[in-house]
Amino acid sequence: MRRGHVLALDQGSSGSRALLLDDRGCAVAAASRPVRTARPQAGRFEHDALELARSLELCLEQALAALPAGERSVVVGLACQRSTVVFWDRRSGRPAAVAPSWQDGRAADLVAGLSRRQAWCRRRTGLYLTPYYSAPKIAWFLKHCAAVQRLAESGRLLAAPVASYLVWRWSGGEVFAADPTTAQRMLLLDLRALDWDADLLSLFGVPREILPEVRPGAGAWAQFKRAGRLLRLMSVCGDQQAAFVGLGGREDGRSVANYGTGAFWLHAAEGPRPLPGLLCSAAATASGRKPSCLHEGTVHAAGTSLDWLRDPLGLLDEDANLEQVLRAAKSRVWALPAIGGLGAPRWDCDARAAFFGLTAATSRADLVRGVVEGLAFLMAEVVEALRAGGVKPARASVSGGLSRCDWLMQFQADLLGIPLLRCADAQATACGAAALAAEAAGLDWAARLSRPRVERAFRPRGGRAAQGLLEDWRAFVAAQQGLRRRLFP
Repeated sequence: MRRGHVLALDQGSSGSRALLLDDRGCAVAAASRPVRTARPQAGRFEHDALELARSLELCLEQALAALPAGERSVVVGLACQRSTVVFWDRRSGRPAAVAPSWQDGRAADLVAGLSRRQAWCRRRTGLYLTPYYSAPKIAWFLKHCAAVQRLAESGRLLAAPVASYLVWRWSGGEVFAADPTTAQRMLLLDLRALDWDADLLSLFGVPREILPEVRPGAGAWAQFKRAGRLLRLMSVCGDQQAAFVGLGGREDGRSVANYGTGAFWLHAAEGPRPLPGLLCSAAATASGRKPSCLHEGTVHAAGTSLDWLRDPLGLLDEDANLEQVLRAAKSRVWALPAIGGLGAPRWDCDARAAFFGLTAATSRADLVRGVVEGLAFLMAEVVEALRAGGVKPARASVSGGLSRCDWLMQFQADLLGIPLLRCADAQATACGAAALAAEAAGLDWAARLSRPRVERAFRPRGGRAAQGLLEDWRAFVAAQQGLRRRLFP
């Protein structure tokens, strides 16, 4: 057996993390740092690309300090947020602008003008034509950002997912590439050909020369030195695809759900056949094989909705125990947590957040519970879309920060009518990234990294009460969508 360690790097929209795992699959060291999401005005969510990179690099160095002195090289796997796009100068490496987050909707008007191409775009990419993916953002910056325009005119502009920017930075500019799971989120990739599509490039006015090469996610991506160690980057993929692996989704075809900044439900697909209302996403590449596909449903604002309750609304104290707040609620309030619009299966980027049913007795706890229930209802609609397409999940493995809330997990299991198996390790994304890298490096203990230990099972309590609530929820959302169209045309 080839002993050693694998270092997993996870760059997400709320934080950067590094996890060092040994050949038993045990965590030797972990490091994390928060990252900021600026919200300069309604509909805009921005990152500082250098902050994303430096926060991850600090985590990397902290984790490396735990390696035995004699271990001079280590296998690395990288998982990243997917639809956030970085613009930078190929000569200096300096970012040319803010990095619009996957949550950013500034290109909504541009997308609205292309609505007649929705079905065509979906057949090519597996995605819905929305402002959350990179191509509309790139088109917007090429039109409205002078620094990006100047670099494009001089032939020095590069635009790519966060993972591509990190690899370019670490390789000293030698590697400019994207794997299929992150490349797809640019809304410019032909999912079947796994290459940039000339018609999509033309539709959005994106020059091919500013984009990275598309290559398999598993393999020898780059080597670089850090803190006196040689790091061998062997796998790159999107964070949700890594979580799918880390939660054991490849082993038995189960569904997996990850409750983070956004919430995501993924289920293995038989091929690139999209189901109505859901995405058809490239899966993380296994070593020596083409990527398979996943049915994916997204809830745009999960952790973001709780941030909204804290600031600016002031309904949830920073140090509040969410579980206690939820159990203190007395009256039902209907809430639509549509921060940044609605994802699957409605795909309504113009939806507004709303509360309904307030009385003189309504408390802060009632409002908080309404939002948390709203997240569970949105996820239940994703699973209903799966079932309508003939896919019937029997259970799901769950992870992510919000999965630690027992009240939410039990309510979700009741709505879905299937068991939810919560993993003991909340870092499913990092574990999946480590498993993919170890597999690509030929380590015979790689499989140990994607066998999550179930910490608790939440089983549905039966009865029709939950289904009745779901029917009421649909009526509430339909009414809110109609009112939005009337008041905010």
